[in-house]
Amino acid sequence: MNFKDIATVSGKPGLFKVLKPTRTGVILESLDAKKAKLVAGISHRVSILADISIYTLNEEGAEPLESVMQKIEVEFQGDLGLDSNPDEAELRAFMKHILPEVDESRVYVSDIKKLISWYKIIHEQMPEVLQASDDATEEKEAE
Repeated sequence: MNFKDIATVSGKPGLFKVLKPTRTGVILESLDAKKAKLVAGISHRVSILADISIYTLNEEGAEPLESVMQKIEVEFQGDLGLDSNPDEAELRAFMKHILPEVDESRVYVSDIKKLISWYKIIHEQMPEVLQASDDATEEKEAE
């Protein structure tokens, strides 16, 4: 499994595993203990995590969510060191630490909260996704 198999649905909390497409949408399964199934149709806004990026000030203009989560995993190994209810300054400092070139005017606190929430879900439910991506990155660097 990788980031192409994980989705978020606008208006629904948490993350979902993409099971299979249908004629009118896609069948999703929640990444929590309930494993609830959802058929997301045209009316739902489904975003695949592999297609999500975070705005940066570098020449590319954005950093893929997958590489940001890899950085978080390498740096923190699941223990983010944040308070249970961090304030805006703490969240922005965390983001600046992980991604120094983040565009703070376009990345909102709510986006950082979502990033942290999604990271925790993936780290708990599918840690192999973060590890497998890590190995692929190391292989590319070795070439």
